[in-house]
Amino acid sequence: EFMNNKEGNNKRGGSRPNSSRPNSNKPKPPMAKRAQGPKKVKPAVKAAEEEKAQKIKKQNQAPKRQKASDEIRLNKYISNSGVCSRRDADIYIQSGNVKVNGVPVTEMGYLVKLNDVVNFDGVTLTPEKKEYILLNKPKNFTTALDEGQEYRNVLELVRGSTTAKIAPIGRMDKNTTGLLLFTNDTDMIRKFTLPSQKSSKIYQVSLDKNLKFEDLEKISKGLVLDGHRVFVEEISYIEKEAKSEVGLKLRSSNVKVVRAIFENFEYDVLRIDRVSFAGLTKKNLPRGNWRFLTDQEVINLKNV
Repeated sequence: EFMNNKEGNNKRGGSRPNSSRPNSNKPKPPMAKRAQGPKKVKPAVKAAEEEKAQKIKKQNQAPKRQKASDEIRLNKYISNSGVCSRRDADIYIQSGNVKVNGVPVTEMGYLVKLNDVVNFDGVTLTPEKKEYILLNKPKNFTTALDEGQEYRNVLELVRGSTTAKIAPIGRMDKNTTGLLLFTNDTDMIRKFTLPSQKSSKIYQVSLDKNLKFEDLEKISKGLVLDGHRVFVEEISYIEKEAKSEVGLKLRSSNVKVVRAIFENFEYDVLRIDRVSFAGLTKKNLPRGNWRFLTDQEVINLKNV
Protein backbone atom coordinates (compact mmCIF):
# COMPACT_ATOMS: atom_id res chain seq x y z
CA GLU A 1 0.00 0.00 0.00
CA PHE A 2 2.73 2.42 0.93
CA MET A 3 4.53 1.78 -2.31
CA ASN A 4 1.45 2.66 -4.29
CA ASN A 5 1.12 5.84 -2.40
CA LYS A 6 4.67 6.90 -3.18
CA GLU A 7 4.25 6.09 -6.81
CA GLY A 8 1.09 8.16 -6.84
CA ASN A 9 3.04 11.10 -5.54
CA ASN A 10 5.83 10.54 -8.04
CA LYS A 11 3.38 10.51 -10.88
CA ARG A 12 2.19 13.90 -9.90
CA GLY A 13 5.72 15.25 -9.68
CA GLY A 14 6.76 13.33 -12.78
CA SER A 15 10.14 12.63 -11.19
CA ARG A 16 10.81 8.96 -11.97
CA PRO A 17 9.88 8.47 -15.60
CA ASN A 18 10.71 4.76 -15.83
CA SER A 19 8.59 3.66 -12.88
CA SER A 20 5.64 5.89 -13.75
CA ARG A 21 5.52 5.14 -17.48
CA PRO A 22 4.62 1.42 -17.44
CA ASN A 23 2.24 2.16 -14.61
CA SER A 24 0.41 4.94 -16.37
CA ASN A 25 -0.01 2.75 -19.42
CA LYS A 26 -2.21 0.29 -17.63
CA PRO A 27 -4.62 2.25 -15.46
CA LYS A 28 -5.08 5.35 -17.57
CA PRO A 29 -8.44 6.52 -16.25
CA PRO A 30 -7.40 6.71 -12.58
CA MET A 31 -4.60 9.03 -13.49
CA ALA A 32 -6.91 11.51 -15.12
CA LYS A 33 -9.21 11.33 -12.17
CA ARG A 34 -6.37 11.81 -9.78
CA ALA A 35 -5.29 14.92 -11.58
CA GLN A 36 -8.83 16.23 -11.30
CA GLY A 37 -9.10 15.53 -7.62
CA PRO A 38 -6.57 17.89 -6.09
CA LYS A 39 -7.78 20.88 -8.11
CA LYS A 40 -11.15 20.79 -6.42
CA VAL A 41 -10.12 19.53 -3.00
CA LYS A 42 -6.80 20.83 -1.76
CA PRO A 43 -6.52 18.59 1.31
CA ALA A 44 -6.73 15.53 -0.95
CA VAL A 45 -2.95 15.46 -0.99
CA LYS A 46 -2.95 14.74 2.73
CA ALA A 47 -6.10 12.65 2.62
CA ALA A 48 -5.90 8.95 3.35
CA GLU A 49 -5.57 6.52 0.49
CA GLU A 50 -9.02 5.04 0.97
CA GLU A 51 -10.53 8.41 0.17
CA LYS A 52 -8.57 8.49 -3.06
CA ALA A 53 -9.88 5.10 -4.00
CA GLN A 54 -13.41 6.25 -3.23
CA LYS A 55 -12.99 9.37 -5.29
CA ILE A 56 -11.90 7.32 -8.26
CA LYS A 57 -14.93 5.09 -7.86
CA LYS A 58 -17.29 8.06 -7.66
CA GLN A 59 -15.85 9.95 -10.57
CA ASN A 60 -18.07 12.91 -9.90
CA GLN A 61 -21.18 10.80 -9.58
CA ALA A 62 -23.41 11.32 -6.59
CA PRO A 63 -23.64 8.16 -4.48
CA LYS A 64 -26.49 5.95 -5.64
CA ARG A 65 -29.30 5.74 -3.15
CA GLN A 66 -33.06 5.28 -3.07
CA LYS A 67 -34.84 8.45 -4.16
CA ALA A 68 -37.33 9.73 -1.58
CA SER A 69 -40.75 10.86 -2.79
CA ASP A 70 -39.99 14.52 -2.15
CA GLU A 71 -36.64 14.41 -3.96
CA ILE A 72 -35.76 15.26 -7.52
CA ARG A 73 -32.53 15.20 -9.51
CA LEU A 74 -30.82 18.59 -9.52
CA ASN A 75 -30.79 18.86 -13.32
CA LYS A 76 -34.55 18.18 -13.48
CA TYR A 77 -35.18 20.72 -10.73
CA ILE A 78 -33.30 23.29 -12.81
CA SER A 79 -35.10 22.46 -16.07
CA ASN A 80 -38.50 22.48 -14.30
CA SER A 81 -37.81 26.01 -13.18
CA GLY A 82 -37.61 26.95 -16.85
CA VAL A 83 -34.06 28.35 -17.11
CA CYS A 84 -32.60 25.72 -19.44
CA SER A 85 -32.78 22.09 -20.55
CA ARG A 86 -31.63 19.19 -18.37
CA ARG A 87 -28.57 18.67 -20.57
CA ASP A 88 -27.54 22.30 -20.30
CA ALA A 89 -28.15 22.13 -16.55
CA ASP A 90 -25.59 19.30 -16.35
CA ILE A 91 -22.99 21.55 -17.98
CA TYR A 92 -23.69 24.34 -15.48
CA ILE A 93 -23.50 21.86 -12.60
CA GLN A 94 -20.14 20.47 -13.78
CA SER A 95 -18.67 23.92 -14.16
CA GLY A 96 -19.57 24.80 -10.57
CA ASN A 97 -22.27 27.40 -11.27
CA VAL A 98 -24.96 25.73 -9.18
CA LYS A 99 -25.26 25.97 -5.41
CA VAL A 100 -27.59 23.99 -3.18
CA ASN A 101 -28.27 25.67 0.18
CA GLY A 102 -25.28 27.91 -0.45
CA VAL A 103 -22.80 25.10 -1.23
CA PRO A 104 -21.55 24.54 -4.81
CA VAL A 105 -22.56 21.11 -6.13
CA THR A 106 -20.68 19.62 -9.08
CA GLU A 107 -21.85 16.00 -8.82
CA MET A 108 -24.04 14.53 -11.51
CA GLY A 109 -27.28 12.94 -10.33
CA TYR A 110 -27.30 14.92 -7.10
CA LEU A 111 -30.73 14.70 -5.41
CA VAL A 112 -32.40 17.78 -3.95
CA LYS A 113 -35.53 18.20 -1.89
CA LEU A 114 -38.19 20.64 -3.07
CA ASN A 115 -37.54 22.91 -0.09
CA ASP A 116 -33.78 23.12 -0.78
CA VAL A 117 -32.59 26.51 -1.98
CA VAL A 118 -31.04 26.10 -5.42
CA ASN A 119 -29.02 28.97 -6.81
CA PHE A 120 -28.34 28.85 -10.55
CA ASP A 121 -25.75 31.24 -11.94
CA GLY A 122 -26.55 33.71 -9.17
CA VAL A 123 -30.35 33.40 -9.31
CA THR A 124 -32.52 31.50 -6.82
CA LEU A 125 -34.89 29.15 -8.64
CA THR A 126 -38.46 28.05 -8.04
CA PRO A 127 -38.74 24.39 -8.97
CA GLU A 128 -42.31 24.28 -10.22
CA LYS A 129 -42.93 23.50 -13.82
CA LYS A 130 -44.45 26.55 -15.45
CA GLU A 131 -48.16 26.13 -16.16
CA TYR A 132 -50.31 28.36 -18.37
CA ILE A 133 -54.09 27.98 -18.25
CA LEU A 134 -56.68 29.92 -20.22
CA LEU A 135 -60.17 30.24 -18.75
CA ASN A 136 -63.32 31.58 -20.37
CA LYS A 137 -64.72 33.12 -17.21
CA PRO A 138 -68.46 33.10 -16.53
CA LYS A 139 -70.08 35.86 -14.48
CA ASN A 140 -70.45 35.89 -10.67
CA PHE A 141 -66.85 34.78 -10.16
CA THR A 142 -64.22 37.30 -9.13
CA THR A 143 -60.43 37.45 -8.80
CA ALA A 144 -60.80 39.37 -5.51
CA LEU A 145 -60.21 37.30 -2.39
CA ASP A 146 -62.17 39.57 -0.07
CA GLU A 147 -65.57 40.09 -1.68
CA GLY A 148 -67.42 38.14 0.98
CA GLN A 149 -69.11 34.82 0.36
CA GLU A 150 -71.70 35.79 -2.22
CA TYR A 151 -69.21 35.74 -5.12
CA ARG A 152 -66.95 32.79 -5.69
CA ASN A 153 -63.29 33.02 -6.56
CA VAL A 154 -62.15 32.26 -10.10
CA LEU A 155 -59.60 29.75 -8.80
CA GLU A 156 -62.50 27.37 -8.14
CA LEU A 157 -63.02 27.13 -11.89
CA VAL A 158 -59.49 25.90 -12.57
CA ARG A 159 -59.02 23.94 -9.37
CA GLY A 160 -58.54 20.55 -11.00
CA SER A 161 -56.05 21.78 -13.58
CA THR A 162 -52.75 21.72 -11.69
CA THR A 163 -51.15 21.51 -8.26
CA ALA A 164 -48.92 24.48 -9.08
CA LYS A 165 -49.63 27.74 -7.27
CA ILE A 166 -51.21 29.59 -10.16
CA ALA A 167 -52.61 33.11 -10.08
CA PRO A 168 -54.71 35.08 -12.57
CA ILE A 169 -53.03 37.73 -14.72
CA GLY A 170 -54.89 40.94 -13.92
CA ARG A 171 -58.20 41.36 -12.17
CA MET A 172 -61.76 40.56 -13.14
CA ASP A 173 -64.90 41.47 -11.25
CA LYS A 174 -68.09 39.42 -11.14
CA ASN A 175 -69.67 41.19 -14.15
CA THR A 176 -66.68 40.69 -16.43
CA THR A 177 -66.56 37.52 -18.49
CA GLY A 178 -64.20 36.08 -21.06
CA LEU A 179 -60.54 35.28 -21.26
CA LEU A 180 -58.50 35.13 -18.10
CA LEU A 181 -55.03 33.64 -18.05
CA PHE A 182 -53.61 31.81 -15.02
CA THR A 183 -49.97 30.92 -14.47
CA ASN A 184 -47.27 30.35 -11.85
CA ASP A 185 -44.78 32.13 -14.14
CA THR A 186 -44.14 35.29 -12.13
CA ASP A 187 -42.20 36.89 -15.00
CA MET A 188 -45.20 36.47 -17.27
CA ILE A 189 -47.57 37.93 -14.66
CA ARG A 190 -45.23 40.90 -14.19
CA LYS A 191 -44.92 41.39 -17.93
CA PHE A 192 -48.67 41.61 -18.55
CA THR A 193 -49.44 43.81 -15.55
CA LEU A 194 -46.85 46.46 -16.49
CA PRO A 195 -48.53 49.56 -17.92
CA SER A 196 -45.92 49.64 -20.68
CA GLN A 197 -46.68 46.20 -22.11
CA LYS A 198 -47.52 46.10 -25.77
CA SER A 199 -50.07 43.34 -26.33
CA SER A 200 -53.65 44.04 -27.35
CA LYS A 201 -56.82 42.97 -25.56
CA ILE A 202 -60.25 43.12 -27.18
CA TYR A 203 -63.36 43.71 -25.09
CA GLN A 204 -67.03 43.56 -25.97
CA VAL A 205 -68.77 46.12 -23.79
CA SER A 206 -72.52 46.27 -23.15
CA LEU A 207 -73.76 49.74 -22.17
CA ASP A 208 -77.02 50.85 -20.57
CA LYS A 209 -77.82 52.98 -23.64
CA ASN A 210 -76.66 53.49 -27.21
CA LEU A 211 -73.17 54.95 -27.58
CA LYS A 212 -73.35 58.28 -29.38
CA PHE A 213 -71.17 58.48 -32.46
CA GLU A 214 -69.47 61.66 -31.20
CA ASP A 215 -68.50 59.87 -27.98
CA LEU A 216 -67.20 56.93 -29.98
CA GLU A 217 -65.02 59.36 -31.95
CA LYS A 218 -63.76 61.04 -28.77
CA ILE A 219 -62.89 57.70 -27.19
CA SER A 220 -61.06 56.58 -30.34
CA LYS A 221 -58.66 59.52 -29.96
CA GLY A 222 -57.67 58.32 -26.49
CA LEU A 223 -58.28 60.09 -23.21
CA VAL A 224 -56.77 60.98 -19.86
CA LEU A 225 -58.17 59.20 -16.81
CA ASP A 226 -56.89 59.99 -13.32
CA GLY A 227 -53.90 61.73 -14.84
CA HIS A 228 -52.99 58.68 -16.96
CA ARG A 229 -53.18 58.75 -20.72
CA VAL A 230 -55.21 55.83 -22.11
CA PHE A 231 -54.48 54.82 -25.70
CA VAL A 232 -57.39 53.27 -27.53
CA GLU A 233 -56.24 51.17 -30.46
CA GLU A 234 -59.71 50.70 -31.91
CA ILE A 235 -63.35 51.20 -31.02
CA SER A 236 -66.38 50.28 -33.09
CA TYR A 237 -70.03 49.30 -32.92
CA ILE A 238 -70.60 45.58 -33.19
CA GLU A 239 -72.21 44.52 -36.45
CA LYS A 240 -75.85 43.42 -36.35
CA GLU A 241 -76.10 44.43 -32.68
CA ALA A 242 -77.64 47.42 -30.91
CA LYS A 243 -75.48 50.56 -30.71
CA SER A 244 -75.08 49.82 -27.01
CA GLU A 245 -72.78 46.91 -27.92
CA VAL A 246 -69.26 48.19 -28.49
CA GLY A 247 -65.97 46.56 -29.38
CA LEU A 248 -62.89 48.09 -27.77
CA LYS A 249 -59.26 47.21 -28.43
CA LEU A 250 -56.60 48.46 -26.06
CA ARG A 251 -53.39 47.42 -24.36
CA SER A 252 -54.57 47.56 -20.79
CA SER A 253 -55.34 44.24 -19.16
CA ASN A 254 -57.04 46.20 -16.40
CA VAL A 255 -60.79 45.85 -16.80
CA LYS A 256 -61.36 48.88 -14.56
CA VAL A 257 -59.88 51.05 -17.31
CA VAL A 258 -62.49 49.74 -19.77
CA ARG A 259 -65.26 50.60 -17.33
CA ALA A 260 -63.79 54.01 -16.55
CA ILE A 261 -63.56 55.00 -20.24
CA PHE A 262 -67.34 54.75 -20.69
CA GLU A 263 -68.23 56.06 -17.25
CA ASN A 264 -66.17 59.12 -18.16
CA PHE A 265 -68.85 59.82 -20.83
CA GLU A 266 -71.79 59.13 -18.50
CA TYR A 267 -72.56 55.57 -19.64
CA ASP A 268 -73.21 52.69 -17.26
CA VAL A 269 -71.34 49.55 -18.16
CA LEU A 270 -73.58 46.50 -17.76
CA ARG A 271 -71.19 43.78 -18.97
CA ILE A 272 -67.62 43.43 -20.21
CA ASP A 273 -66.52 40.36 -22.12
CA ARG A 274 -62.84 39.93 -22.98
CA VAL A 275 -62.82 38.18 -26.34
CA SER A 276 -59.10 38.36 -27.09
CA PHE A 277 -56.03 38.48 -24.87
CA ALA A 278 -52.62 39.04 -26.49
CA GLY A 279 -53.57 36.99 -29.55
CA LEU A 280 -55.45 34.27 -27.62
CA THR A 281 -59.13 33.91 -28.48
CA LYS A 282 -62.17 32.03 -27.17
CA LYS A 283 -62.10 29.61 -30.09
CA ASN A 284 -63.24 26.15 -28.94
CA LEU A 285 -63.44 27.35 -25.34
CA PRO A 286 -67.04 27.46 -24.07
CA ARG A 287 -67.79 29.74 -21.13
CA GLY A 288 -66.75 28.23 -17.81
CA ASN A 289 -64.17 25.94 -19.48
CA TRP A 290 -60.39 26.13 -19.33
CA ARG A 291 -57.51 24.66 -21.31
CA PHE A 292 -53.71 24.55 -21.17
CA LEU A 293 -51.86 26.80 -23.59
CA THR A 294 -49.83 25.07 -26.28
CA ASP A 295 -46.03 25.44 -26.27
CA GLN A 296 -46.30 27.70 -29.30
CA GLU A 297 -48.85 29.94 -27.58
CA VAL A 298 -46.53 30.29 -24.59
CA ILE A 299 -43.65 31.25 -26.90
CA ASN A 300 -45.90 33.80 -28.61
CA LEU A 301 -46.82 35.36 -25.24
CA LYS A 302 -43.17 35.58 -24.24
CA ASN A 303 -42.33 37.32 -27.51
CA VAL A 304 -45.26 39.71 -27.47
